[in-house]
Amino acid sequence: MNATTNMVNMADMALTVLSAGLLTTIQDLGRPGHAHLGVPRSGALDRGAHRLANLLVGNPPGAATLETTLLGCTLRAEISVTAAVTGAACPVRIDGRPAAWGAPVHLPAGSTFEIAPAAHGVRSYVAFAGGIAVPEVLGSRSTDLLSGLGPDPLQAGDVLPLAPPTGPPADADVIPHAAPPGHLVLPLALGPRDDWFDPTSIAALARTDYHVAPASNRVGLRLDGPALKRSRDGELPSEGMVLGAVQVPPDGKPVVFLADHPTTGGYPVVGVVPATALDAAAQARPGTLVRFVPRMGGGWT
Repeated sequence: MNATTNMVNMADMALTVLSAGLLTTIQDLGRPGHAHLGVPRSGALDRGAHRLANLLVGNPPGAATLETTLLGCTLRAEISVTAAVTGAACPVRIDGRPAAWGAPVHLPAGSTFEIAPAAHGVRSYVAFAGGIAVPEVLGSRSTDLLSGLGPDPLQAGDVLPLAPPTGPPADADVIPHAAPPGHLVLPLALGPRDDWFDPTSIAALARTDYHVAPASNRVGLRLDGPALKRSRDGELPSEGMVLGAVQVPPDGKPVVFLADHPTTGGYPVVGVVPATALDAAAQARPGTLVRFVPRMGGGWT
């Protein structure tokens, strides 16, 4: 029995985890402002999908949702509650019957709610009216896989409390949201360490095909493809890392840092992908084609 289960009094139980899938975590908008303490931002990788799920059930954007990975999860609603699933497209079922994806649905008390494996994309976001009410750590309910802060990843048998609903579900026929990418195009503001690499490699970066590697996770999107060639030897002293930093380890294959990235590192950063482009990165499956669009000086806005 992990910390998530221990926080809940049986009289307050709202959701019981029947199957946790491959990796299901609790996420909100993260805990920014603590990098000087060595604490990553964390939070939902696809922030747009997280915000949309909350909107659909009447929650504020920062309410905690579930972030599933590829295989979904199954829950039992111990009370009547409104839910919504966004992000990676997947079948949704209530007591075995098909239910809407990308729209609010009603879960009767005692019903089984199944978020099936993703048909497209990687991560689905599951919101419940009121939000998941696990205790905050440094102002956030997010699970941080790198530092270990926040609740553990879900396990079968966990019981998740819900806060009282704060508003009605969204009243809209259509709410646009980007589909998971067939190929990923990432704008890249070069620097601060692009001068550590051969100018020919930097010039070829916009024409180079990379692919998402299977080792990718919430820490970083790892890429397979041609190695970037160094123009100098040695390593840097450890320096600060930011969300979207593209760090290049000794094998020369770029790593795009995501929400659970380390706050410092000693490998050179060839450029930074703006945060607005990272929602699509969160949904890119292994094997997805990746292209960078580099820009010199001034970065991206």
